[in-house]
Amino acid sequence: MKIVLITAAVALLAVIAVGLYVTDFTAYLGNNPTTCNNCHVMDAVYEGWFHGGHKQWATCGDCHTPHALIPKYITKAVSGYHHVTAFVTGDIPDAIRAKESSDRVVQENCERCHAATIDATNEGMIEGDRYCFDCHRTIAHGERGISLLPYQHKEEGQ
Repeated sequence: MKIVLITAAVALLAVIAVGLYVTDFTAYLGNNPTTCNNCHVMDAVYEGWFHGGHKQWATCGDCHTPHALIPKYITKAVSGYHHVTAFVTGDIPDAIRAKESSDRVVQENCERCHAATIDATNEGMIEGDRYCFDCHRTIAHGERGISLLPYQHKEEGQ
């Protein structure tokens, strides 16, 4: 019985190791924007960023993940799980939009990078439930077609 368990554990580890190698898993631990663009559904978003104003200042992870080490990799793991699940099941939406938790992370990163500008320009603005990108939606990724119109295009079930 002991040899069967050891053999099964070694086989499972081998399958996991091969899977990690084949998928170039370590690339997803970094901040290279081409990694985010390895699926065709991200082409327009990547191209918008590549030709937009934020390219010289920020990569995908600078805006879309927390900056603290552990929350960053938890976010990457959860996002990776959702991405793999979508591709395996074929349930890929026409318009890719961030979830509410992602919206909060992006907002925190806007405020972190642009704190001086916010302090200098937002005096007298009414506090509200709006995110920076509600008004500045095209800044990081440029014009993006249907994903730019979150209130005009809804996926089924929303």
